[in-house]
Order: sequence, then structure tokens, then C-alpha cells
Amino acid sequence: MRLSSNDAVQNRSGITTVSQPWPTEIRLASDRRSLRVAFDDGRTADLPAELLRCESPSAEVQGHSPSERKLVGGKADVLIASVEPVGNYAVRLVFGDGHSTGIYGWGYLAGMAEDPEGRLQRYRQELQAAGLTHE
Repeated sequence: MRLSSNDAVQNRSGITTVSQPWPTEIRLASDRRSLRVAFDDGRTADLPAELLRCESPSAEVQGHSPSERKLVGGKADVLIASVEPVGNYAVRLVFGDGHSTGIYGWGYLAGMAEDPEGRLQRYRQELQAAGLTHE
């Protein structure tokens, strides 16, 4: 999936703000275990499916407040079934376990792209502390 870059965004009030890094390419790995995202600032990140699933921006996972956030275990082998564009601001990821309610905006993906392996490791440590496993 190829995307175009926007340097600025104008909101409904007519205020122009500089946008966050914009994906120039989003590619699902052939084994469906990761999503490669290239940004217009030159960064490229391989985001593991497990991380994307367990840190889904959906209300099902994140809740409606930080106290409602759920730890999702047992997703080490989860696959990404499909990547669907949502307007020009996000993608919806459909996972092999049926989860499909997360809408991954460009800013969210850019945040995920910052040290994805470290984020996954911290998540697994959080699972272990709660007596859960990623497998």
C-alpha cells in the first residue's frame, strides 16, 4: 500500500498544524507475522504482529481510560490476516484470532515504530508479572 505525504494538516477551525511522520509504504510480510512501515522522515520499522495485536488501539484492548487497559496474553503466534485502509489517516488490521476493531492512525504507528522490540519485551515482562504468558 503506497501513501502520499502531507506536510501540514488544516483542521475544521482552519488552524494548520504540522503533521506527524506520514507512512510512505505499509507492507505485510509474506509470513504475516509483521508489518513493515516506511515513513517520510526516512525511518522504516518492522512491527511484530504480536505487538500490534496486544497494543491494539481498540477500546476492547485499551478500554476507555488507562485503568481499563487489558493485558492480552497468548498471542505469540498471531498473524495479520489483512490490512485495510481507513480514509487517508489510518489502517485497520484484521488478525488471525478475529480481532479487527483497532484503527491504527499514522501517529499511533509512528509511536509503535519507536523501539518495537523493546516495546514487545516490556509487554512480555508485564504479562509475566501478571502471571500470564505470551505463548
